[in-house]
Amino acid sequence: MAIDEKAPDEAGQVQLCLKVLVQALEARDALIWTHSDRVSALVVELGRQCALSAAELECLRLAALLHDIGKIGVPDVVLHSPSRPQGEDWARMQAHPVIGERILLASGLDSLARIGTVVRHHHEAVDGSGYPDGLRGEAIPPLARMLHLADAYEALSTLRPYHPPRSHRAVMDILEAESGVKNDPWMLARFHAVVERSPIRAA
Repeated sequence: MAIDEKAPDEAGQVQLCLKVLVQALEARDALIWTHSDRVSALVVELGRQCALSAAELECLRLAALLHDIGKIGVPDVVLHSPSRPQGEDWARMQAHPVIGERILLASGLDSLARIGTVVRHHHEAVDGSGYPDGLRGEAIPPLARMLHLADAYEALSTLRPYHPPRSHRAVMDILEAESGVKNDPWMLARFHAVVERSPIRAA
């Protein structure tokens, strides 16, 4: 493209950035990409159940696809540890939502900044015990609370280096035990209906 040609509008720039970021994430770790793809499918179903607008659903879908983009900045020794990270390694892992937001903000695009906010806060907990900012309750963006649920379900139900895949019932028992602690109770009630009919549902 000649330098004096008109630059693409923001929608085109967003799509270009997303294409690059998705390729980068898939190249970094195919398992992270598979996880993100499944989380995206699941959380969009939850968003529909919660009556989100089309624009909110698209923001949620893209945030789910990119929620772990910050793991590009996490060392392999931490990312692929056979046990749960501890100490400094856990601090490095906890940095991935902030790194992810920073990557998205670097685009200078408002759309990706909104997605970045969801990415930053998808590990917050409603009792304030989450990270990176220790937000609690309704201070956590609603889309981030939805993403937290879908992310937790998919992670708990699939094989990880430090735990075997859990059954659907076992995962739901964990999420129920964390209702009002990590998870938004209102959203969890709607998640129940969604996950029962979802193709992402564990056995």
